[in-house]
Amino acid sequence: MMANEIKYNVPLLPLRGLLVFPTMVLHLDVGRDRSVEALEKAMMNDQLIFLTMQKDININEPSQDDLYSMGTLTKVKQMLKLPNGTIRVLVEGIERASINKMKDEETYTSVEVVPYSKIEMAEPDAEAQALARTLLDYFEQYIKLSKKVSAETLSTVSDIDQPGRLADIITSHLPLKLKDKQQILEVLDIHERLQSVIELIQNEKEVLRLEKKIGQRVKKSMERTQKEYYLREQLKAIQKELGDKDGKTGEVDELTEKIAAAGMPENVERTALKELSRYEKVPSSSAESAVIRNYIDWLLALPWSESTKDDLNIHKAEKILERDHYGLEKVKERVLEYLAVQQLTNSLKGPILCLAGPPGVGKTSLARSIAESLGRKFVRVSLGGVRDESEIRGHRRTYVGAMPGRIIQGMKKAETVNPVFLLDEIDKMTSDFRGDPSAALLEVLDPEQNHNFSDHYIEETYDLSNVMFVATANNLATIPGPLRDRMEIISIAGYTELEKVHIAKDHLLRKQLEAHGLTKKSASNPR
Repeated sequence: MMANEIKYNVPLLPLRGLLVFPTMVLHLDVGRDRSVEALEKAMMNDQLIFLTMQKDININEPSQDDLYSMGTLTKVKQMLKLPNGTIRVLVEGIERASINKMKDEETYTSVEVVPYSKIEMAEPDAEAQALARTLLDYFEQYIKLSKKVSAETLSTVSDIDQPGRLADIITSHLPLKLKDKQQILEVLDIHERLQSVIELIQNEKEVLRLEKKIGQRVKKSMERTQKEYYLREQLKAIQKELGDKDGKTGEVDELTEKIAAAGMPENVERTALKELSRYEKVPSSSAESAVIRNYIDWLLALPWSESTKDDLNIHKAEKILERDHYGLEKVKERVLEYLAVQQLTNSLKGPILCLAGPPGVGKTSLARSIAESLGRKFVRVSLGGVRDESEIRGHRRTYVGAMPGRIIQGMKKAETVNPVFLLDEIDKMTSDFRGDPSAALLEVLDPEQNHNFSDHYIEETYDLSNVMFVATANNLATIPGPLRDRMEIISIAGYTELEKVHIAKDHLLRKQLEAHGLTKKSASNPR
């Protein structure tokens, strides 16, 4: 749109945090001396004054660069001096205008402004009418969503038949930033102005919908939380009056006592109490409640400080090995040598024993005899067919049905921190896309690392340094090199025919008689 050839020299009234559209009528409070003088000068002449907004509201005496060039040429309708020296003025916007020149007079500032033709008075075309109807529909939807605009405003706005003026009035009622309103003021083309206001009001509608959705969600959450708190406090009071400790309060108290008595390391106990606090707040019907309780049960079931006293007596160990195994002299000699070294160093840290030989030669029973000779508990974990690393390290608690790995499960069965732990069929492990379990075993069997073994389910580190690990294998070739290097191999080749006869007479026959409920006498004199 082209500007009018007419130019006005009028006083300037800079506005702070306020914007006036054409045709708007509103009250202003004016307090700055130069602004008051500008108003008085306007009243002495034709009552015209130019209103434009400051870019920075903190500037007291703005220059031309501190003001938006596009503003509103207005007419002062009324002035009223207040007791505090402030002037309250009623102004009516006439039309858009832009600053051409600015001059500082002695007591006020005057500007030469170029007013734009009253484009809102032109006959609207079909496109402008269509955009205006769309804008009205959007504004009606906005009023239904918002409580900030009254319904009466819609009826007032609906009577406006000038599309440009309609866009201005609706913009003045929207809770927009002043910069956005200033942008609408600077748009001269009617179609472009209507389209810009439609986009702004559409955005405001989306914001209102989100606010309403969030508010409803927060309200429901607060109501549920308050209800749960109220009911929980009632339940506590009822249980206290009845002396009932079977409810969740009594359960939490019981678990707190168990955690205190478990002898956990400080960091583990802190984690257990934190999870217990979460468990107390989560409703029993929630799936998360079962997950947290299962985790706490695992922490309580693991041995953290319970141990058996070692009995490193070589003569006793030799008697037990001779009692339980016939032959295998070289094998028993190597086992005794291994135990003798541990006795001299007063420590069981060192290479891991690996009993290698064909099936049925007594590898597992030999490991059980070692445990008995040391006075330790014995636990066996079969690794045959294990191909998933999580079988060793456990699953993370975020997965459904998560469980600790076989190492932690074995420690739970052992109930002590220093059992003899048999890793049976260590050569039968395989690796695939789910990971390499043998790599996870490297940490388990390394004396320099296993004091801080990390299970994905437990998350807290667990000390395996006091465990005596014994492995069995049928084929050493299938054991990865790094894992084999951590073990001391003891080969068990097999038995001679004479040894097999003695084993059958001294061991197998007795076991079979017991298994079938027979005695030597009844077996030798059948009826």
